[in-house]
Amino acid sequence: MSECSHNCESCLENCAERSAESFAAEQNMFSDVKKVIGVVSGKGGVGKSSVCGMLAVECSRRGLKTAVLDADITGPSIPKMFGITEQAKGSEDGIYPVNTKSGIEVMSINLLLENQTDPVVWRGPVIGGTVKQFWTDVIWGDVDIMFIDMPPGTGDVPLTVFQSLPVDGIIVVTSPQELVSMIVEKAVKMAEMMNIEVLGLVENMSYILCPDCGKKIEVFGKSRINEVAGKNNISDFVSLPLDPEIAALCDAGRIEEYKGGALGVFTNKL
Repeated sequence: MSECSHNCESCLENCAERSAESFAAEQNMFSDVKKVIGVVSGKGGVGKSSVCGMLAVECSRRGLKTAVLDADITGPSIPKMFGITEQAKGSEDGIYPVNTKSGIEVMSINLLLENQTDPVVWRGPVIGGTVKQFWTDVIWGDVDIMFIDMPPGTGDVPLTVFQSLPVDGIIVVTSPQELVSMIVEKAVKMAEMMNIEVLGLVENMSYILCPDCGKKIEVFGKSRINEVAGKNNISDFVSLPLDPEIAALCDAGRIEEYKGGALGVFTNKL
């Protein structure tokens, strides 16, 4: 065990003086979020945000009041894929999330910036504090399920979310490469250390369908999702194709037109 720094917010050790409840952040008094699901990845570039968006769309179509908290402060992409261009507004009671066309509530740092292309050049503690404020200061109202789009990796923001928000479980997004599969284990082990349940695994960009013969072509190598899921005791998993249509919908801000259904293995249980 490393020497105690007496700063439990940046420490994963379970010492006698540690009190997990002491970091729990109270949600806004006008909010009632019933279930919180984190969408995480061990590294960037695996399509985590698009999977988060598709999960939200599928849950909304099932009649659940759905929200997305964009915790990827330095790389926010949720507003763009939903076609949101307006800024969030507030009152003395808090900040109001912006509703998408289908009624999904969204809060992202890009909804608070004067220009969406302005970079967020902040240090870790400020970024973590902002994510916490998205929980405490935003008036979410009655929400059945909230998805949190996490930044990649196992740094400050995931630690802040796991310690401060009542996360019910996480869904891990990966791609077929061996390196990425190895990094998945880091995300899974962090969740275990924080006593967060791993609800499922998504292998994104697993293959592409030949437009002529329909054959599956494994562009990024052979799928290893069965091996990775088994090694990490994950019972629910799904492989998603490399689909140009999904990329086009995200770029055009029309993710809510995604026909989907592939992520039902998760959304049917949420």
